[in-house]
Order: sequence, then structure tokens, then C-alpha cells
Amino acid sequence: MHHKEVFILAIESSCDDTAAAILQNDKVLSNVVARQSIHEEYGGVVPELASRAHQQNIVPVIDVALKKANITKEQLSAIAFTQGPGLMGSLLVGSSFAKSLAMALNIPLIAVNHMQAHILAHFIDEDGFEKPTFPFLALTISGGHTQIVKVNDFFDMEIIGETTDDAVGEAFDKTAKILGLPYPGGPLIDQFAKEGNPKKYQFTIPKVDGLDFSFSGLKTQILYFVQKNLLINPNFIEENKADICASVQYTIIEILMEKLKMAVAETGIKQIAIGGGVSANSGIRNTLKAAENKYGWKSFIPKFEYTTDNAAMIGIVGYQKFLVDQFSDANVVSKARIEF
Repeated sequence: MHHKEVFILAIESSCDDTAAAILQNDKVLSNVVARQSIHEEYGGVVPELASRAHQQNIVPVIDVALKKANITKEQLSAIAFTQGPGLMGSLLVGSSFAKSLAMALNIPLIAVNHMQAHILAHFIDEDGFEKPTFPFLALTISGGHTQIVKVNDFFDMEIIGETTDDAVGEAFDKTAKILGLPYPGGPLIDQFAKEGNPKKYQFTIPKVDGLDFSFSGLKTQILYFVQKNLLINPNFIEENKADICASVQYTIIEILMEKLKMAVAETGIKQIAIGGGVSANSGIRNTLKAAENKYGWKSFIPKFEYTTDNAAMIGIVGYQKFLVDQFSDANVVSKARIEF
């Protein structure tokens, strides 16, 4: 049965941001995020503080999402929430709220895999953004994840490559830390890299089997490289910041591109869709755009606000599940780790 007006309330609380969105079918009416600035003081996410902040933020965030969308909670068709993966304490705040509200409103509850949501964010109906067609390859790159996924259909996905250690976002953030840049440093490396020479310093690309990635060796390499040069010249970082950032970024992009080229060769699929917070990186975006002409690929890059953790991407999965009656019962459990 097809409903003309499906209104989905989506809740995302997998890490340190509390987010809520309202979708009308595949269109986003509101997408609200409450960031937790408290973690910046600690230079990383503190789980105990995160879940407490979610408890304070969740009601106001949902309230604002409804007001911005200009609908009442009585108009909602279903509630979608992040089941996992993520921090257990944070996930539980979102799931218990979603369960109680769905019960109170007597509407269906839909559990969503956060990693699938990063990929399916491409199906949000957004002016000026094209949707990929099946099958396509998804490169999910974030602070916690680096995966190549073969996407055959909305809920038929297969991980064909992933990181064996650090995620690509961690590689950016740890490099930034080595260079003394504030947390989260990934976006700052991107900024400095624009001014630098990407071929100035050579870093070796790790040898990893198949389509898997590894970034921990690169991080160690960068650390030794910086330490060695600081002994020779104490102002090394300051004087060469742009070139160091450009060279590191270039190496990371080379690692990603090498595996993507292999994935295209193995699967014959030339549609590449990127997602996750690191897909905001301008170097990666430009390289993928260039690959369209160079290799005859077609690349899909979602709107910036749908790349970092947000609830709209949870909502689009909720909508797709709603259409095929994939509902969850109230006993559904949150999972810190989750398989596709």
C-alpha cells in the first residue's frame, strides 16, 4: 500500500550529536543537530558525558524539528531511530525515547543501521543532487569507518573492503594532532592543503591485501617524519605546514583511490557514491570529480549536511523501510556493533 503523505520522525544519537529530522516521503522538512561542544575540551568524545547530554538535548531537538517542519506529532506516520553501531549509552537514549513516543502515538517503530544510512542518504530528494542507480559502489569515510560497500538494492549491501585498523577520519585527526592543530583537525588539514604542494613530501602507501585499508602505519610514518625534521629545524611545522598537509592529504587520497580502482575493476561497477563525514574533504571531492573524465566513472557526492552524522539519513532509510512494512517491535535492542 502506498501512502501519499508519509511523515517520518527520525532520531540519531550514535555518538556525540543529538539529531532529529522530519521527512515527508523522501523530502527533508527539517534536519536539526545539537552538537556537544563539551568534548572539545577533552580532545575526544567522552561516552559518559555524551549520554547525559543526549538526555538533555533529545526533547528540545525533536520539538524544534517538528516546529521547523510545521507539523504536529499526531501527523507522524512512523518513528525511525539509530539502532547501531555507536556508543551504547548514546544509542539507548535515542532508542528508549523513540520506543516510548511510538507507543504513545500508536505508530510503527523502525530501527535503522547507521552505516546503511550514510549510504542511503544519497536517496534524499534534494534539488541539484542526482540519485545513484543500483548497483553502485559506496565509499563510506568517517572518523570511525572506512568501507567500500557493493550496494545492489536498498537493503542488499555487501562490504567488500574495510579498514583493518584506523579509520580515514582518525588518520586526518591524528595527523592534525601531530602538527599541533586543534581537535577535530581533519577539516583544518584540508584548508592548509589547498595552499601546499602535494608532492613535496613522499609517504609510502601501505601494502594491504584485497580491498582492505590500513592507516595506522601511515600515522606512525608521519609522526617519525615530523619528529625527525623538528630535531633539524624547530620551526619545521610552522614553515612547511601547507606542504605537509597537502602531502599527507594526497597520500590518504591515493590510498582510497587505489582501492576504489581495484573495486571498479573487480565488480565492473563505475558508479561511486561517497558518504560519511570525511566526504566533506575538498581534495577527495575534486579527485572523484576528476575520475569521472579520467576513468569514465560517475560520482555521487551528497549535500554537506547529510554527510556527517545527521537524522535526515536515518529518516530516508525509515521511509524506504516504511514502504515495504519493515517495522520493529518494542523489544528491538540497541547494538554497539552491528552487521549489514
